[in-house]
Amino acid sequence: MVDRREKIARLAQSKEDEVLLARVYERITLAAQRNVPASTCFLSKREQMLCQELLRGEDFRFFGGTELSEREVCCYLPEYLDESWLYSADGPIAAVRASFFENDKLTHRDFLGSLMGSGIKRETVGDIYVGEGSCDFLVLREILPYVLQNLGSAGRTKLHLEEIELSGLHVPQQSVKTVRDTVPSLRLDGIVSSGFSISRGKAADYIAAGKAELNYLPCMKGDKQVQEGDVISICGLGKIKLETIGGNTKKGRISIEISRFL
Repeated sequence: MVDRREKIARLAQSKEDEVLLARVYERITLAAQRNVPASTCFLSKREQMLCQELLRGEDFRFFGGTELSEREVCCYLPEYLDESWLYSADGPIAAVRASFFENDKLTHRDFLGSLMGSGIKRETVGDIYVGEGSCDFLVLREILPYVLQNLGSAGRTKLHLEEIELSGLHVPQQSVKTVRDTVPSLRLDGIVSSGFSISRGKAADYIAAGKAELNYLPCMKGDKQVQEGDVISICGLGKIKLETIGGNTKKGRISIEISRFL
């Protein structure tokens, strides 16, 4: 018990983190003891990283409805259930399609605002995928009836809601720009400079101001070494991923390839 409390205290960066981590730990470990399925609320990528560290050595997985989900629940599945259970009508997540007049250009913000305005808590809502004339989004299955009954509009636009299969989700293709460059080292400030096409000094300022996240956790060290596969988010600029680290050039610089998400 003391070890768990110490670990939560070390990982948590706020009182809210402490409460969330304690709930997740209790939910997952208790389910494992009872050998029954269990899941948490939706977690952001940063919260997932914290939970992954907290639950190291435990049997758990994250699930968000699609392979590329940002927001996911933390689950425990007993041995008598396979992964297909997560996609079934008994699983923890339900998918909703909201259809609307195609000429009404609605955004992610419109739908999130309407959900929150309907008294629905953010942690019960997963990813939101807005298309032309429809929006697919994920919710905890337990609130599905409430959502279907109470989300009648987004702004002044009327919505027609229906539950759909998770396999039927329409996930828009994300625009990605590939950046190929050479850098003197794999320091965080240098990778940020290259990925966002800004000066190294400006990159260092963003990081020092607390606007950077490395793998969804805050990082204020410009000299932090970045590894292949690392994801970097900068408040106000967006998100990049260091895809590959190549060989050295004749001048001793390191070849890199970065994906910038637009």
